[in-house]
Amino acid sequence: MSKDTHTTHDAEDDIRNRDIKIYVNGDLVHRDDAKVSVYDSGFMLGDGMWEGMRLYNGVWAFFDEHMDRFFESCKAVSLDVGMDRAGILEALTKTAAANGMTNDVHCRLMLTRGVKVKPFQHPSLSRTGPTLVIIMEHSKPADALQSKGIRLATVPQVRGLPMSQDAKYNSHSKLNCVIACLQAEQAGADEGLMLDPHGFVNTTNACNFFIVRKGAVWTSTGDYCMNGVTRQKVIDLCRANGIEVHERNYSLVDAYGADEAFLTGTFGAQTPVAEIDGKLIGTGERPVTARIKELYKHLIRANISAG
Repeated sequence: MSKDTHTTHDAEDDIRNRDIKIYVNGDLVHRDDAKVSVYDSGFMLGDGMWEGMRLYNGVWAFFDEHMDRFFESCKAVSLDVGMDRAGILEALTKTAAANGMTNDVHCRLMLTRGVKVKPFQHPSLSRTGPTLVIIMEHSKPADALQSKGIRLATVPQVRGLPMSQDAKYNSHSKLNCVIACLQAEQAGADEGLMLDPHGFVNTTNACNFFIVRKGAVWTSTGDYCMNGVTRQKVIDLCRANGIEVHERNYSLVDAYGADEAFLTGTFGAQTPVAEIDGKLIGTGERPVTARIKELYKHLIRANISAG
């Protein structure tokens, strides 16, 4: 990655992350000693599910929504979590306490089908029970990105049909998105803007994508993308606060001519898009994005208070 390339996960450096403790199947170990077997289903086949979450003042933002998605995805692929959501919360609490973490924390919760007895595909060869890993880092989004914005390039790698690999799975199998990210980088952009199988604008390789046209917010139908928790919160906030919002099919012509564009994700919340395929988006003024960002901050504060 060149020094001029950015991602929606750019964060300020934090020396404390050099000595974090990682949760591995109930044990808390230094990051240098955190390991899983080479026979693990996640390492060998990408057979697992994950969630990204943020900790604000000791409260996991939208914990129930994340757990709904996590447990539903695991059920859909017959992956036994090995505990209920209270057990997941206990593991998260234990990991945060071991690291002295309460705020500006990003977590990657990962569950695989476990260790295999032989290095082959069939799920029945995973017989040890699931592998649960929790990585938490002190992680504050870089402020500079909010003013500069992300550069996107439309990439040939598309989001697939549900019968090939449903994009709604937050699975360890992310090669589709990795290829899109590489294609964007090779095109001189920060991230890849991915189309759906019909050629409509869908999502980026890492985040959900929105545009603003004449004060109205547009995003994809959601049929071919990860239905992000932050994505849904933005849609809900628009509906509750008199901002016209549409989940619809639209093409690159609509995106190029947008007044504003932004990405949503658990880490960066809302990240502005500066250009798509070398075309500047709007005039650089982003009033609707700014309003949504403020509404989202209020929603986070309300979630913390309720938690």
